[in-house]
Amino acid sequence: MLTAKQNLLECVKGGNPDRFVNQYEFVKLLMNPTALHNNRPKKGGPAVKNAWGVTYSFPENVPAGFPVHSPDKIVIQDIEEWQKYVKAPSLDFPEEEWDMMKEQYDAVDTTKCLKASFIAPGLFEQCHHLGEITNTLVNLLEYPDEMHDLIKYLTEYELQLAEKICDKLHPDTLFHHDDWGGQNSTFMSTGMFEEFFVEPYKQIYGYYHDHGVDLVIHHSDSYAANLVPSMIEMGIDIWQGCFSTNNLPELIKKYGGKISFMGGIENCLVDYDGWSREEIRKVVDKTLTECGNKYFIPCIAQGGPGSVFPGVYKVLGEEIDKYNAEHFGMKVEDIEASRVPEVIMF
Repeated sequence: MLTAKQNLLECVKGGNPDRFVNQYEFVKLLMNPTALHNNRPKKGGPAVKNAWGVTYSFPENVPAGFPVHSPDKIVIQDIEEWQKYVKAPSLDFPEEEWDMMKEQYDAVDTTKCLKASFIAPGLFEQCHHLGEITNTLVNLLEYPDEMHDLIKYLTEYELQLAEKICDKLHPDTLFHHDDWGGQNSTFMSTGMFEEFFVEPYKQIYGYYHDHGVDLVIHHSDSYAANLVPSMIEMGIDIWQGCFSTNNLPELIKKYGGKISFMGGIENCLVDYDGWSREEIRKVVDKTLTECGNKYFIPCIAQGGPGSVFPGVYKVLGEEIDKYNAEHFGMKVEDIEASRVPEVIMF
């Protein structure tokens, strides 16, 4: 039997996976020192301001924190003077902080899983976290020069961080967030997306690929089928978060071998008040049967191992294991032994 890591590599390379990859079993999501200097709200707790000056809150029954955009809390008050408001936090961290993070990377059992640097938010999200989403979309139309300059500034920050991560932590994988759509459409046209975001991401993901990172996993829990050609051009190896509304069997058939798809099980299908194992199994059976185990990783769509309602992620993983045991002649205990224990993030 292949380890979780070996099975993932067979899956994304179109080789001979011996079962379905099960959610995040193949990867450990690891931080860097920015996490030590960036306030994050506690679930149900008071709002906090992060290192970029963005105020976040974390309401109950949601996967993660969200920016607060009352008029007095929007960082970019005037896009024509964005330089006045946006100040990138320092990346000059003490070596002992890098050493502490390096110990976590070095502790990963790389025979069973990959070690991924976790980066969030991405370029588009950072723009609208700083400037509010409606304002940001309008600014892309009405102030393209200023938006190009802002995105260039954020890209330069990401490249500086990438240099430090690759030099000091040596990940083999990148897990990078940036949501680009809703349930049924992207936030912008393909033309606008290409104009503003393709080249910056080619720089960022190209740097990681050129400096020891084998796989780039990009999270966007959304519809974004129209952006897949751009994702391939950017250097994305796995699109994590792809909703079932993207017609995944068609995308896998068309683009498999150039990019792989991780998701297909959006939270609304399984992660709700009153969820049941029986309903989760129905979704597992449908999704896995339709998509196949090459170039596809069944996974809850949210951007990390976990769920809004306690127990959903664990049961979803158990049902994928059972499906694998039933369809590939394996024992669940052997499948469990092929991976390291997962840590629930959300």
